[in-house]
Amino acid sequence: MVNVDSGLLLDARGLQKSFAGVRALRDVSLEVRPGEVHCVLGQNGAGKSTLIKTLAGVHRPDAGEIVWLGERVEIADPQAAIELGIATMYQELDVVDGLTVAENIFLGHELATGGFTRRSEAAKQTRALMERLGHASISPHAEVGSLSAANKQIVSMARALSHDIRLVIMDEPSAVLDSEEVKNLFGVVRELTSEGIAVVYITHRLEEIRQIGDRITVIKDGRTMASGVALADAPTSELIKLMTGREVASVFPPPVPVPADGEPVLEVEGLSLHGVFSDVSFRVRAGEIVGLAGLVGSGRSEILETVYGARKASSGTVSVSGKRLPRGSVTAAVRAGVGLSPEERKSQGLVLSESIFVNVTLSSMARFARGGWLNERGERAAAREQIEALDLRPSDPDRPASTLSGGNQQKILLARWLVHGAGVLLLDEPTRGVDVGARAEIYALIRRLAAAGNAIVIVSSEIEEVLGLADVVLVVSDGRILATLPAHDIDEHGVLELVMKGTAA
Repeated sequence: MVNVDSGLLLDARGLQKSFAGVRALRDVSLEVRPGEVHCVLGQNGAGKSTLIKTLAGVHRPDAGEIVWLGERVEIADPQAAIELGIATMYQELDVVDGLTVAENIFLGHELATGGFTRRSEAAKQTRALMERLGHASISPHAEVGSLSAANKQIVSMARALSHDIRLVIMDEPSAVLDSEEVKNLFGVVRELTSEGIAVVYITHRLEEIRQIGDRITVIKDGRTMASGVALADAPTSELIKLMTGREVASVFPPPVPVPADGEPVLEVEGLSLHGVFSDVSFRVRAGEIVGLAGLVGSGRSEILETVYGARKASSGTVSVSGKRLPRGSVTAAVRAGVGLSPEERKSQGLVLSESIFVNVTLSSMARFARGGWLNERGERAAAREQIEALDLRPSDPDRPASTLSGGNQQKILLARWLVHGAGVLLLDEPTRGVDVGARAEIYALIRRLAAAGNAIVIVSSEIEEVLGLADVVLVVSDGRILATLPAHDIDEHGVLELVMKGTAA
């Protein structure tokens, strides 16, 4: 007989789960009350994703129990979770690019009569959901593949809200949103909780839990380290210690002075991409970090992709060490020593099914080819060298990239370009989806790479991150550079003020 606690919506107790002998959950418990925002914190690899998928019916626990509204339940599959009233928004976008917004939202529970889909009703309900989410401009008929990553996240959120739900699990929902969109997200969360709907909110951004959370559960190495702690009783330093098992410095590594008379390695002059950005110019010297700050959709990522040759500029030039690169040629950029770490590293940067060593040497295969055959021993040796240098964990070069945490996947991309000998690194959202401990490591690594003479351009949705890492900041709005300033001459408020003025203009 289950002991009923009328104050609980969900009571997951002592959950355990193993995969091929590896224990992902050792002893995890989570209690959620109706109408609360319950934040779940933990480093990559702590077991958060396994917990989410267990509650969503993707995985069946090996041990432990799940009590829902006072009754023990077995969540056999995702449909069973939905029928109970549990909807999940995953960090990795689960939308189908070839379908429309409305088709994505009602995928699997289509609105139909007599075997015919009620498209007009689906469009009507989609519009209502988009208005509720503060994104009425997203058309029900738009193909999802044409939307930005941020708007795809909104579609995923709308899909969750299209069901009759009591609990929404949100996995890193703000990862691809700018500050204004995060405010909209928080407004939606507060609306849900005012209706008695509970939200389990997973984030690596500790500042968000202070704005939106009620209680916190911390997971480390598949175990619950703290359960249902009230925010007032949870100092940030203590949360970090619970997550990592150690003290983690919250400050960015100190900058290394860049010689004022240093020659530019990367020169971008009057670069434009029709309809996206125009007249972008900047220079990056050896050992210098240049940061692009602005809102999502301002053109930051597209600027990096155009410099890299993944998009063909409509005008302007890109030069590396004085040599002008042909427009729209990734091959030429890579040969010149330019490497890109894309925002969507899982889908655009990595071959997740392949090993670490294959991903590390992917852009340098010609170097390891002998008579039409790849020298795998040489590939592994080169990968091991970078695995050690970057402290990539686990250190087995044959391990599939898909099994690594976000922070270590980011290190794979950096290792790839270091093996290739790239002197210009373009880093788009290098800490997206990366926990607080791994962030500190990546910050230190980026500084170390700059100190070694690399020219680095960084894009981040977190203005604090740009200001903390960059030597020079370019403020971007609506595809234009509004200002170019030393990082120490501007703060977050100043960046936002420039952006808002630029957007209004």
